[in-house]
Amino acid sequence: MSVTSNFKTYNNYGPWLREKYNGQRVFKVIVDGGFTCPNRDGSKGYGGCTYCNVDSFTPQLAREMPTIREQVLESMARTRKMYKADKFIIYFQPNTNTYAPTHYLKMMYDEALSYNTEDIVGLSIGTRADCLDAEKIALIESYSDRFDVDLEIGMESIYEDTLAQLNRGCSHAELVKVLTETKDAKFDLCVHSIFGLPGETTEMMLAYADEINRFPQIKFVKLHHLYIVEGSIMGVKYKREPFKLFTIDEYAEFLCLFLPRLRPDIVVQRLFGISDQELLIAPNWGMKKSEIQSYFENYLERKGVKQGSAYHPELTLA
Repeated sequence: MSVTSNFKTYNNYGPWLREKYNGQRVFKVIVDGGFTCPNRDGSKGYGGCTYCNVDSFTPQLAREMPTIREQVLESMARTRKMYKADKFIIYFQPNTNTYAPTHYLKMMYDEALSYNTEDIVGLSIGTRADCLDAEKIALIESYSDRFDVDLEIGMESIYEDTLAQLNRGCSHAELVKVLTETKDAKFDLCVHSIFGLPGETTEMMLAYADEINRFPQIKFVKLHHLYIVEGSIMGVKYKREPFKLFTIDEYAEFLCLFLPRLRPDIVVQRLFGISDQELLIAPNWGMKKSEIQSYFENYLERKGVKQGSAYHPELTLA
């Protein structure tokens, strides 16, 4: 994918998609393949990452539909009706979607891509760096002759101490290894980060941009602020002893610092995180998702922010 949008403040995924697909409305179809994670099933640990409750980022439709066929077809029909969708990207999101034998992964991906294939333009797979190997990378790459493919890998933090405190079970060094091994892959790479993790300063978080910048194979990023949800280990700890979280204005100010440092060709798929209201503990910004999006976009424009305006290759980490 080589499209670069003429963006005002940041390289926004929505306009980028519309430009790439000639004005067609392209939406993601979230598929829950029933996967788990190595630090949930005992392979590396139990309980998962301390901030995680899978239900908090899995749409209710995906949770309620037991088969891949139902998930795909129902989501397509609903998105066509509500948003006039033209084309779709099949998105394996919940849990770790490469945490299974390669032949099983192929069966799952093939099935999800087999319904209304003429309307599917892409395949997106969310995973962890420690659940990828050469065989799985080759499988994912094999779909690139028919679909636009991106592999979304959780980075969360670039600091090993932070990742250890989060019970992440996956190091930043493992992510760097995968990024190095996929530098010539025929799919795009997306990394997911969380800002506001306990113990990290503003300068530490801004360094995420420098680290991301040094990998030209990273095409997309998803930026999240830390939010606390019911059913997570961090949620229990927060209720006992609350700690500092971003206010909406503080996070907006942080984005004003971060985006100028981020390489301008990188496409930002997400500026912030979101949870079902009934699961959210904090911070509650009192707005709907669309209202938060508009708030940030207006804030960035008022401040004259331009993604990449402070990007200098020599600032990347060694």
